[in-house]
Amino acid sequence: MLKPQSATSDSQNPLNSLQEWEEFVLARYPDMDKPADPDKDKDAYRNYDNPARDTVREFYRLNHTGQTYAFVLEKEKQFLGLNRMALSPWQAIEYLNQLVDDSDPDISLSQLDHLLQTAEAIRADGHPDWFVLVGLIHDLGKILCLFGEPQWAVVGDTFPVGCRYSDKIVYHEFFADNPDMQVAQYQTPAGVYSEGSGLANVHMSWGHDEYLYHVVKDYLPEPALYMIRYHSFYPAHREGEYRHLMNDHDLRMFRWVKAFNPYDLYSKNPVPPNLDELKPYYTDLLAKYLPPTLRF
Repeated sequence: MLKPQSATSDSQNPLNSLQEWEEFVLARYPDMDKPADPDKDKDAYRNYDNPARDTVREFYRLNHTGQTYAFVLEKEKQFLGLNRMALSPWQAIEYLNQLVDDSDPDISLSQLDHLLQTAEAIRADGHPDWFVLVGLIHDLGKILCLFGEPQWAVVGDTFPVGCRYSDKIVYHEFFADNPDMQVAQYQTPAGVYSEGSGLANVHMSWGHDEYLYHVVKDYLPEPALYMIRYHSFYPAHREGEYRHLMNDHDLRMFRWVKAFNPYDLYSKNPVPPNLDELKPYYTDLLAKYLPPTLRF
């Protein structure tokens, strides 16, 4: 069994844990929506002292330097054949659960706990069951870490490559060292794409969102797929950037992406979910939408 991030060096994995990026997102976007716990102030969620921010800055330096158009095409070729392993959906969740957050400032939650809490918060609000399923599986693409991928190629705010980087992307200044900055074709708003052609024709920076989308794209309703594929695309669904690359259908679908994000960010609860009670429901839900075996 692979160990988390075993094939990459500490210099390529500056965060104390993958959750630290999500902590940073909460600090950057504190007014996304109301937390799931109305008695807890949003600013109190996942709050880190200043020294931890240095690791986030280093994470984004690596991300913004390494996420080039050529890098993304290489990773798509490397991973989208989905020929590394075959797992049942529940086995995939258990496999991901090797990634345990040891530095969470609120509570110690496994990946499974986080997924169940997200899904349960969605279910409690009466959303469709496919929406609940997205809560359960949305981070499964982080399996990439267990394949030896560095953190900066797994998590982080996502953005299109092959066109001008928006100045609304967090730590935009680190793009100065990205080799694509020297390619004139990539320094126009649309770059290698056509304006209004739609996000389906755009290559996004590589990470767990894009990877999981390809794993499950044949099985889920389209709003669910948008949530999975773009839930880290904060420059678009938070800052309103890259609308020139979207078509009308993208703009309609992004209301689902915006609806999902508060559950991902604010569903944490200090009481761990009761797996024995919840597993029968979620086993049935996985079987309803996904095949017995998923290819990764």
